[in-house]
Amino acid sequence: MARKKIKIKKIDNITARQVTFSKRRRGIFKKAQELSVLCDAEVGIIVFSATEKLYEYASSSMKSIITRHNQHIQGIRGMDRFLEPQGEDNSNLAELHKEVANRTEQLRRMTGEDFEGLEFDDLLELEKTLQSGLKRVIELKEKRIMDEITAVQKKGIQLEEENKLLKQKMAMLCKGKSHFLLDSNITMQEVASSDSMNNVCSCNSGPSLDDDSSVTSLKLGLPFPN
Repeated sequence: MARKKIKIKKIDNITARQVTFSKRRRGIFKKAQELSVLCDAEVGIIVFSATEKLYEYASSSMKSIITRHNQHIQGIRGMDRFLEPQGEDNSNLAELHKEVANRTEQLRRMTGEDFEGLEFDDLLELEKTLQSGLKRVIELKEKRIMDEITAVQKKGIQLEEENKLLKQKMAMLCKGKSHFLLDSNITMQEVASSDSMNNVCSCNSGPSLDDDSSVTSLKLGLPFPN
């Protein structure tokens, strides 16, 4: 069964009012404690009952919380006094604040926020502004793309030239190597021919058949042939 919604108004019955105060006070203190533990927040609550009785809850120390609160309030007030126009030298400060607020509001509207209070003409003007800005963005994007394409093309031409130079160097190296091999073959052929001639000379200058037969006769103990 759904819980009956209670209308928020002052309870006329004093007893019922006191009971409700006690229950709700304990409930709000419990919620404050949970908030402090779950979110690591510093929480302080001060409650005066209808009978001027003081109830308080502090997650750390009520004195430190109050001191921190006062320092924060004083800092805000000091900043407000600093920002307030003082004398003729600061007469334009309020206008500057107003200009900053207007620019901030325009920026929020251009990002799709805070359209409340805009009339139809204001919406048309905002649409024109956005279209103009979008056009400039597209033009800038196309320019950047063309610049990148041009850079890539230049890089490709440079690589082609370097490749051409490398091919020329390789051709020169191969040509020099072929000449070296041809000279080496000629030298080897000359060496081979010289070795052949030496072998022929050696054969011609060797012992004759008569000498061979004489040696054979000596070994066998036969008389020398006449």
